Amino acid sequence: MKFFNTNIDEVKIIEPKICSDSRGYFFEAFQSNIFNDNGITETFVQDNEVQSKQGVLRGLHYQLKKPQGKLVRVITGSIIDVAVDVRLGSPTFSQYQLVKLTAENRKMFYIPPGFAHGYLVLSNNSIVIYKCTNTYDPDDEYGIKWDDNEIGINWKNKDPILSKRDENLPLLKNQKFLPKF
Repeated sequence: MKFFNTNIDEVKIIEPKICSDSRGYFFEAFQSNIFNDNGITETFVQDNEVQSKQGVLRGLHYQLKKPQGKLVRVITGSIIDVAVDVRLGSPTFSQYQLVKLTAENRKMFYIPPGFAHGYLVLSNNSIVIYKCTNTYDPDDEYGIKWDDNEIGINWKNKDPILSKRDENLPLLKNQKFLPKF
């Protein structure tokens, strides 16, 4: 497994070692000691799977009382995945890291607790799976508008398919509750 640093120290892109032959392929998607050796020391406690169609944008979401770090990968299709630093006092506050995750490239994206997360589906269909470092609590979910100019994410889609909730999320400057660095 190869771990790549990004412009935000805590956010990582991971490329697994793929073993392929005429039968198919195999790779280790997670091994705690290798992740620990590369600075990802959180314990993962929940796995999620999400199916979406092309043009769906999910996010930008974060939690406060039960912040979730996430290890994201795509098993069908392709997405643009984004982590935004929303930790008050962080030197990289409001900066983001974007990565294209596909079933073919098998890259993984580690988003630490304290970051907002979102993704846009590029393919006709996608299945995204991700490990979380905390359990989901619907009463502890917050979000930021996907096209916030202060953040400036270039999604390359001006009219994504959004949930009603995501359509009405506030801008970063209007957030009343943000995690601290």
